[in-house]
Amino acid sequence: MGIEIEIGWLTVLMFGSLMVLLMAGLPLAFVTGGLACVFLFILGDSRTLNIVPSRIFPLMTNYQLSAIPLFIFLAAMLERAGIINEMFDVIYKLLGGVKGGLAAATIIASTILAAMVGVIGAAVVTMGIIALPAMLARDYDPKIAMGSIMAGGTLGILIPPSILAIIYAVVAEQSVGELFIGAVLPGLLLSGMYILYVMTMCYVDPAKGPPIPVEERVSNAEKLRLLGNMAAPLTLIAVVLGVIFAGIATPVEAAGIGTFGAFIVAAIHRKLTWATVREACLTTLKASAMVIWIMFGATIFVGLYVLEGGQQFVESTMTGLGLGPWGILLLMQIILIALGMFLDWVGILLLAVPIFVPIIKALGAQAFGLGSETDLVLWFGVLYLVNMQMSFLSPPFGYALFYLRGVAPAEIPMSDIFKSALPFLFLQVVGLALCMLFPQIITWLPRLVYGG
Repeated sequence: MGIEIEIGWLTVLMFGSLMVLLMAGLPLAFVTGGLACVFLFILGDSRTLNIVPSRIFPLMTNYQLSAIPLFIFLAAMLERAGIINEMFDVIYKLLGGVKGGLAAATIIASTILAAMVGVIGAAVVTMGIIALPAMLARDYDPKIAMGSIMAGGTLGILIPPSILAIIYAVVAEQSVGELFIGAVLPGLLLSGMYILYVMTMCYVDPAKGPPIPVEERVSNAEKLRLLGNMAAPLTLIAVVLGVIFAGIATPVEAAGIGTFGAFIVAAIHRKLTWATVREACLTTLKASAMVIWIMFGATIFVGLYVLEGGQQFVESTMTGLGLGPWGILLLMQIILIALGMFLDWVGILLLAVPIFVPIIKALGAQAFGLGSETDLVLWFGVLYLVNMQMSFLSPPFGYALFYLRGVAPAEIPMSDIFKSALPFLFLQVVGLALCMLFPQIITWLPRLVYGG
């Protein structure tokens, strides 16, 4: 038989060794999975290792998860077909004449982009390549330019179809569609706050974001023609999200429709070649494999922790602090923010959510003044998605900061990139607080659509 370790020490050992190995730069998927197998063997015997297949197999056969490669492929096709570059170009010409117009255009383009793409890297890198040089060439304040790119880029995991929402729904046993719809308003709220901030800054000090010179502006007839160019991709998004929201199709079916549509859109834009398809397939393969492997590793890791009584331990520790339900919720959000500074979002989801959701359920919907348990889990899920926006912008390891570093001009120091993220990070905290204080922001739309 294996060794008995007291749960408090086991927590320190498991999560401590996880942190150490991650700091050493090993990939999350294999660190969590490998550690789990080691601990399984130390704590149990060869029979305990049966947890491994029994936790992985349901994920392998999960129908909802098949939406992930489809949505990634949809995004990859549109990106390869150059649709994203065109889109920025169009929005930028429409808004160029306004003070701070390019920064606002960047955020609007990112918001639309987020509705095509469920992954974050693509948006930040693409916008960094297209929008940053455009703004710097027009003498924009680099901090405003970079901040709007990073903040806009993080919307990809909040605005549907978000990969993260799909995984959360699978882990928390929620409806994916409801989560998608619940995330719409918070996503638009954050997007609106970013635009408001950028425009205000540029109106107060026009030097920060000058309008483009008159001779570069386009006529109204030209503007209409430009919008016509964007008809195909915009229709595609409307169809994909429309069938989900109308309840005609499940997210997986909608992803299938979208993937098929991406071929058509690429064909309309005369970009449908073997090279495009092959590239898109490779991107999809890499991204999906990474996500699914992290899920395998982390789910065994958490499965073992819960089996050893980890959940009761976390629950009793939290309730033992005498915080009350709101205090516990706040503490969870702070833990998520702290984890977000070091871990990958899929990792946080699989490590924290299986432990947090049952605790929140146990507190009950009444404790937060919500109608039903479905509302409660939905609300917590979207709060989690909003919270994860921060993990991308928070120094020292925010992904968005490093994605942008990869494409920003070398003369911009890293400290400037960090500084440019701070005001937007503050706006995200405000957004999270609003969603916590006014759960209606999240629950109103799903209720409207599903008549719950």
